[in-house]
Order: sequence, then C-alpha cells, then structure tokens
Amino acid sequence: MSKFNENLKDLFTNWNTIPNWLCFFRIACIPVFTTLFIKGMYIPAFIIMIVAALSDVFDGKIARKYNMVSNLGKILDPIADKLSQMAIVIILIVKFWDGYLRYILFLFIVKELLMICGGALLMSKGLRPVAAEVWGKAATVVFYTFMIIIIAIGGEGCALENIAFFRPFILNNTVITVMVVIAAVFAFISLFGYAPGFIRQIKENKQNADK
Repeated sequence: MSKFNENLKDLFTNWNTIPNWLCFFRIACIPVFTTLFIKGMYIPAFIIMIVAALSDVFDGKIARKYNMVSNLGKILDPIADKLSQMAIVIILIVKFWDGYLRYILFLFIVKELLMICGGALLMSKGLRPVAAEVWGKAATVVFYTFMIIIIAIGGEGCALENIAFFRPFILNNTVITVMVVIAAVFAFISLFGYAPGFIRQIKENKQNADK
C-alpha cells in the first residue's frame, strides 16, 4: 500500500464524531445561505450564516473537551472554513460589484485558492496539510466577525436594513473598506505564517525520497 493510500485510510479512522458531522452541516449550509442571499432573502440567509459560524465554534470545543479529535476533522474543519469564506466573499463581491471594493475582496479568493492548492500538493505526496497557527485562527475570527457585520449592517441592501432598530448603525463605505482591508491583512499574514511549515514538509519529503 502506498504512503498516500495509508494516509487516506488513516484519515477515515474514527471519523464518525459529532465535530465532523458539525463540519458536514456547516458545508451543507453554504449553498443554502448563498442561494437565499442571491434571491434577496437576507434575514434567513443571515440567520443560517450565524448558525454555521456557531457550529464552527462548537465543533472545536466538543472535539477537545470530549476527546473527539480525528484526523479527518483536522482537514475537514479548514476545508469547511475555506468554502464558507469563499462563499461569503462571493456574496460580497456580488453586493459590491459596481465598487472598487470587489478588487480587495478578490484577494481573499486568491489566498484561499493558494491554500487549497498547497494542501492538495501535500496530500498528493502523502503528507498532511499544516495545522492552523495563531495567526490563522486570528484571521478566521477577524474574517467572520467583520464579514458578518458587513452583511448585517454594511450599507445599502444589507440584511438588517429594513429593521428600524439597526438603521442608525448602518455602516458607510469608508468603514466597510477599512474592515475589509484589515481582514485582508490578517488573511495574508496567516498565509505567510503557513509558508515555513509547508516548505519544511516539502524539503523533508524530498530528502526522504532521495534516501
């Protein structure tokens, strides 16, 4: 059995856990809130997005507290994060299609595609993707916090625009731009933070192959 097949078999050992099912649930939510948002059903889309974000918080806590950490979960969780983030970015690109902000938002897609390609390259060599570091976790928190706020009260057409209580809190374009730029900076700092571990694994794999 090849190293890749061994890792694949190991990946699905003890996979049937609550945290993994929460990850599956989060992935299943992506097309739902995306479709609702595109159809202009902002409140339901916003609620589902919040529920998906909360499931992301709870799956990690449950995994650690009840010793349900699995090899599949270590990969499934970041995949769910990346798919969710790309869906949110696409929603915001559609929302701000006529503005310069879409160019900044495209950077998030570039970052996530680089991460996906890097992870796929490692797995093709029988290696596991590098685990999230502090900056990676911080970037995820900043991204979800800022993007959910923007979808909720970010200018014209936001999810809570028609609710009188939230109208005084509607953000202007300057504040929205600053939030997106900060999130983008965190995202690329986290990307560069993964680079040393990625390069180290590639070098070690090459050295082992040459022996």
